[in-house]
Amino acid sequence: MTSITLEHKQCLVAGDGNLPVAMAKSATQNGFEVICISLSSDNYKELKKYCSKVVSYGPGQVNSIRKFLQEENIKQLTFLGKVSKTMLVKRPKLEKRAIEMLKEMRKLNDDAVMLRIIQEMESIGVTILDQTIFIKNLMIQKGVLTNLKPNESQMADIEYGFNIAKQMGGLDIGQSVVMKDRMIMAIEAIEGTDKCIKRGCKLARRKNAIVVKVSKPAQDKRFDIPAVGLRTIKTMKKYGANVLALESGETIIVNQDEMVEFANKNKMVIVAL
Repeated sequence: MTSITLEHKQCLVAGDGNLPVAMAKSATQNGFEVICISLSSDNYKELKKYCSKVVSYGPGQVNSIRKFLQEENIKQLTFLGKVSKTMLVKRPKLEKRAIEMLKEMRKLNDDAVMLRIIQEMESIGVTILDQTIFIKNLMIQKGVLTNLKPNESQMADIEYGFNIAKQMGGLDIGQSVVMKDRMIMAIEAIEGTDKCIKRGCKLARRKNAIVVKVSKPAQDKRFDIPAVGLRTIKTMKKYGANVLALESGETIIVNQDEMVEFANKNKMVIVAL
C-alpha cells in the first residue's frame, strides 16, 4: 500500500480474538479515535475500554454497516480478528445487499469474498488499511522463541510443511498444515487453524505433531494476515502437537510472552523462519 495520511477517526471491524483489542488499544494510545463495528461477542467488553463507540452487526448486515459508516463519516477502516466463513453455510442473517453480492460472485473463497467486501466499502469512499499499521510491534521476527530448538527431524518436517502450506495458500485454501514424519496429517480449509490442528493431531495419534503456518504467496495485507496466540499453543498442547513453525515478518503473534512461557513450561518449540 502506498503511503497515506491517517485520519484521526478510525473504524475497526472486529472479529474474534485479542487482535482487534490490541489494535484499538494501540491506536487510542497514539491519539486516534476508534469507532468499532463488532462482529463477535467474545471481545466486546474489552473493545469498549478503548473505542469511543462499539456497535454490533452480523457479517451479512451489509446495508446496515454501509449506513453506519456513512453516518459516522468514516474514511478509513481496518479489518482484524477471525470471522469464520462457515457463517455462509449456517443460514446467517443476510440483508438485501449481501444477498446481491453473493449472487454476483462466481466463487466464495476467502480472497474473493474479502475483495468483494473491500470493493463495496470503497464504493462509499472508505479506504481499507493494511492490518499491521497500528500493530507492527506484533509481527514476529526470525529465530527460535523458546528454550527448546527444533531438532534435525523436526526441521525436515517444518521445511516440507512450509512448502506445502505456501502452495495451499497460493490456491487460497488455507495457511496451516499439520505434519508428522514427513507426512501431511491435515491441511487447513474452511474450519480454521484450531480445528485443523485438532484433526491433524488425531491422525498423528496425539503425539509429536508439527504445525506450520505461513502467509499466502501474494498476501493482501488489508485482510487475513496469519496470526497466532495463546489459544493456538494451548490447542496444540491439548491435542498433541509440540512444534509451531511460523513465517517471520509475515505473521502476527498475540500475547507472545504468555505463549513462550506456556511453550517452555510444556517443552514445546516455537520457531519463525
